[in-house]
Amino acid sequence: MISSNDFKTGLTIEIEGDIFQIVEFQHVKPGKGAAFVRTKLKNVKTGSTIERKFNAAERVPRARLDRREMQYLYKDGEQYVVMDNESFEQIMLTDTQIGDEVKWLKENMNLGILLFNKEVIGVDLPNSVELRVIETEPGVRGDTATGGSKAAVVETGASVQVPFFVNEGDVLVIDTRTGTYVSRA
Repeated sequence: MISSNDFKTGLTIEIEGDIFQIVEFQHVKPGKGAAFVRTKLKNVKTGSTIERKFNAAERVPRARLDRREMQYLYKDGEQYVVMDNESFEQIMLTDTQIGDEVKWLKENMNLGILLFNKEVIGVDLPNSVELRVIETEPGVRGDTATGGSKAAVVETGASVQVPFFVNEGDVLVIDTRTGTYVSRA
């Protein structure tokens, strides 16, 4: 149990069976009445945010999350097989557990898996990945000075906007948080 007076940004708490991360908080001491803590909480599973007030010194259960480093091995039908880097135990993940980041998954990539009571509640990809371009229009001489962009399909099937000078077979560094081109590898 943790007191509402000890709240910090990023702390995870359990409320009514759901896990919330504190996005922001403010201790309020009005002129009349008791002090309280106003918080903005993000549901770790769904991503939705709520606002909630806690009485000063109110105690809430702290959610113990386990973050494990795992390696993505391969896709088996509709599921993705990952292996724990320490115990070598394999688990299956679904599209919904991975989310939109599935388009950046590459075999043998290390992932951060967030677990609560041995249930997967989140997947963190590296901030950037190196992917090979498999399809794009050829670059034309002189296009490098214009600063425009064109579409390119990378080896995972994702489409990315890249500068005109990028050609098929080039290896690119892609930012997985924004889905944008960073540089050539």
